[in-house]
Amino acid sequence: MSVKVSVVIPVYNPGPYIEDCIASLLRQSLPDDAYEAIFVNDGSTDETPARLDRLAAEHPHMHVIHQEPSGWSGKPRNVGIAAAQGEFVMFVDNDDWLGDEALERMYEYGVANDADVIVGKMAGKGRPVPLELFRVNRPRASVENAPLIDSLTPHKMFRKSFLDSNDIRFKEGRRRLEDHVFVAETYLLASNIAVLSDYLCYYHVKREDASNAGFQRFDPVGYFANLREALDVVERNTEPGALRDKLYRRWLRNEMVERLRGRRLLALPEDYRRELYDEIRKVVVERMGPGVAAGLAPTQQIVAALIVADRFADLEELARWEAEIKPTAWLESLGWEAGALTIGFTAEYEVDGTPITFRTEDGEDRLGLPFPAETVAEIRELGASTAAPVDRAKVDLVVRERATAAEFYQPVELTRERVAEDGAFRLLLHAESVVDPEIAANRAPLGPGIWDIHFRISACGWTKEARLGAVRGENVDAARQGALSGAPRRLVLPYWTEPHGNVSLDVDHATSRFDRDVAEITPADVTYDAGTLAVPVRLHTADPQDVRLRLTDTVAGGKTETPATLVAKGDGSLLTAELPAPPTGRAWRLELGLPSAKRGAPRWTALPVGLKFTEDGAATVVAASALPRKKKAAPAAATVAPAKRPLLRRVLGRVRRSLSR
Repeated sequence: MSVKVSVVIPVYNPGPYIEDCIASLLRQSLPDDAYEAIFVNDGSTDETPARLDRLAAEHPHMHVIHQEPSGWSGKPRNVGIAAAQGEFVMFVDNDDWLGDEALERMYEYGVANDADVIVGKMAGKGRPVPLELFRVNRPRASVENAPLIDSLTPHKMFRKSFLDSNDIRFKEGRRRLEDHVFVAETYLLASNIAVLSDYLCYYHVKREDASNAGFQRFDPVGYFANLREALDVVERNTEPGALRDKLYRRWLRNEMVERLRGRRLLALPEDYRRELYDEIRKVVVERMGPGVAAGLAPTQQIVAALIVADRFADLEELARWEAEIKPTAWLESLGWEAGALTIGFTAEYEVDGTPITFRTEDGEDRLGLPFPAETVAEIRELGASTAAPVDRAKVDLVVRERATAAEFYQPVELTRERVAEDGAFRLLLHAESVVDPEIAANRAPLGPGIWDIHFRISACGWTKEARLGAVRGENVDAARQGALSGAPRRLVLPYWTEPHGNVSLDVDHATSRFDRDVAEITPADVTYDAGTLAVPVRLHTADPQDVRLRLTDTVAGGKTETPATLVAKGDGSLLTAELPAPPTGRAWRLELGLPSAKRGAPRWTALPVGLKFTEDGAATVVAASALPRKKKAAPAAATVAPAKRPLLRRVLGRVRRSLSR
């Protein structure tokens, strides 16, 4: 079979962090003879070269190339491209990893759509990744119709003949943004680009030691010289006008404006802060025309205008104000409906602990900036908008898997409300979201594990997120309960995290939180009549659910399983079961067995109640702690060895015995 995909991995001293990468490559669903991995060892001095040699010896489709250190990732990637035998080339960093079906899915999607570039959905563990780009599949994407320019890392699949025919290679040597130059050129020259969003292909990971190449402090002079090279690529391949301005805007926003805002600016040492600002200002003045900044959000326009006007002190003042802006929300409802979890909440922005307010002046909603009126007027004279486009504000709800950082947007119905306050107004965003566990992961089921729930507010140039649930009404606590979902069935349980009290989803018993819910059951809640047991359980049930009940004889120790049913009753469910003949004079401990898809068998939870029987068979429901227990056999008496006499006495005794012979 011809090689479909060559995976190129530049390697430099990853240590144990490379193991996840290797494991994910070995797990790929493509047949081994349909893909190859090319590890280009760029002069590593740790144990990695020997590790890669062993890997290549054990697996014919794993290759390693050793070379002298080049200082950065560009040359190793180019060496990998030259060695690649595949129809497509995929770039992976040595501390990241792939989804098990990533290569197969991306290859098939690229071939089906005749794409030169395939962009697979990414998840960031401690690292930012594009969000809007991966809302939906985009079989025919371009820089004009999709936010591709937000994704400039090289972790994509490229048709090798396309790279060769256009002589597209990475810039080499110790430098920054070589990936921006490479990817921007592929975007602008590709006949088609396909974005695959319905499978999580790439896990972009921040190392615990923060030693990824991209996390090292940089020299502003060299960095922005390299950034100009990316702008040069755009300039060579576009005409002056709206498209060029749109593409330039990505670098103005992400690499310049956002570096000079809020906590990100204030966290820098003062001397480095000023050095960074000076280099940014040079690029802005040289390359960013008015049309570039005009497409930014208002708060970003203000930062850009202050840069052009060389008002660094005002920039720092704005940063101090923005550093205190936080999203907040209160959870108002939580419940199950038609197999989906409905979540109602209201969100807004706060600054320094109080709600942000806006003013309407001359028929326009405006930001309440931390400047005197004359400074605000001067900012407007610089061409920046101080408008507050609150009618375009939105809030998203995202579920994010804790282990992998995979995240998925959930549908939200939004209502905006203006609340008058001292001549100004607050903006409240009332949201209702529906999380259907069977389609919440881009039309696929949520996998087993813990899924944290986040809300994200986008308004006026601020996009910030936070956890949901710490602020909530008592009605929400009372309504919180799990439900059985999917085929095969598994438990999906919303619960409050500790110590913060945010809401997360436990899918298929990833935690023991359900045990706490059943711990609320008391003997007074339970009935046992003529062999029928009825126990209220804090679970949502729309239709009767088949479960299991396990009975353990607390004296004899025997176990018996019996079928049971969960039916809707009141605000929860009623567990009912027909029990076998009771063990007279003894007792049963009770366990509820809920179906578990990942186990393929029930997951058992001890109930805090049991049944105690008299000699004539009469039953009493008691607390589990009051059940009789099998008596443990007394330990056998230990044989006590006679104590040894002291050494001196033993020696003297031997002497006496020898003299008496």
